[in-house]
Amino acid sequence: MNSLPIHERFRGFLPVVIDVETAGFEATTDALLEVAAVVLDIDAQGQLRPVASCHSHLLPFAGARLVPEALAFNGIDPYNPLRQAEEEAAGLRRIFEALRKEQKARHCKRCILVGHNAHFDLSFINAAIHRHGLKNQSPLHPFSVFDTVTLAGMALGQTVLARACLAAGIAFDGQHAHSALYDAERTAELFCHIVNHCHYHVPDQEA
Repeated sequence: MNSLPIHERFRGFLPVVIDVETAGFEATTDALLEVAAVVLDIDAQGQLRPVASCHSHLLPFAGARLVPEALAFNGIDPYNPLRQAEEEAAGLRRIFEALRKEQKARHCKRCILVGHNAHFDLSFINAAIHRHGLKNQSPLHPFSVFDTVTLAGMALGQTVLARACLAAGIAFDGQHAHSALYDAERTAELFCHIVNHCHYHVPDQEA
């Protein structure tokens, strides 16, 4: 199978699947409670695969709004000590550092966020970056994304994550949904499935 290294396949971008869990829908006012990231790469057979992941439970930032309905939906108790939550800035710095290492190792110029309703996830990440002055530490493109809602709707006729996964033959356990790491891992499998089944023409390097 013809294939390109990851730094050539996506125009210099390293795709990183990110999922967040939050205490509401407003990125600038509501708490960011979990972030998970799954790094993708192309294997020896030319298939896109998950290769690494990192995850952080976060404490609400000072003055953050906690919407009860959102917490009931995702089942998160923000101040439960068993979460072993980090301060928001520290958790993001740790994740950004790990992603930069993966990016550098694969000769990519930047990471690009892959997500299900990706702009929602990116909006919360960008709001936290702004709160803590982390612009120069973030490896993520500030506005470009790959959104599996659109891709799954096009390729599989489904836009809900669970239904899209099932349509792709990917097991999805609803009892584990709304955990950032679980949802990021399933979204990574879904994105890989779509990319690996698309008809991509490898450019002629001599043309």
